[in-house]
Amino acid sequence: MKLPVHKIPTEFAESVPRGMRLISKGHHDFLLIESLFCANGHSLMDNSVRIHGEASIKLKIKSKKEEGVVFIDAFWGSYSKLFSYIPTVAKKNQLIDVLCPHCESLLIENGECTQKGCKSGKKIVLHLPGGNNRIHVCAKLGCPGHLLKISDMPDEITESVSDLNFFGAAGDDELFQGI
Repeated sequence: MKLPVHKIPTEFAESVPRGMRLISKGHHDFLLIESLFCANGHSLMDNSVRIHGEASIKLKIKSKKEEGVVFIDAFWGSYSKLFSYIPTVAKKNQLIDVLCPHCESLLIENGECTQKGCKSGKKIVLHLPGGNNRIHVCAKLGCPGHLLKISDMPDEITESVSDLNFFGAAGDDELFQGI
């Protein structure tokens, strides 16, 4: 699957937060998540499952009828993922529970999704190193809503980076665009 190409805003590229880095592939720069944690400090990165040649993000997911592990592409903007089971979820827009695969702490918090038209009141919260910076992901299946929260960076810069993820490669099934 081909990675989508996006222009990383200069202001962000000059001060990429800890846990993320710019990586060049071909003649393009991509933003890569390289360190991510649950609230209890367990690493969510998995080096044994690599997507596009890089470690993936490993999360445990539960819906009303299924549970398993999902490995998510660490390239910002890509929706590529691998499941430890064959998902048979029948309902788009279903809220799911997401847990740390190590301690099984719930990664869901109350919070509005930033995606236009989405009315989800739940978000997945993932922590970058240092404790102050986070990635918020809509907990509704099929919603691509993501928000990067960097404490020492103006909101307009992080929002422009957050917008990059809405155009990732989703494959044939819209259901799995979001987590």
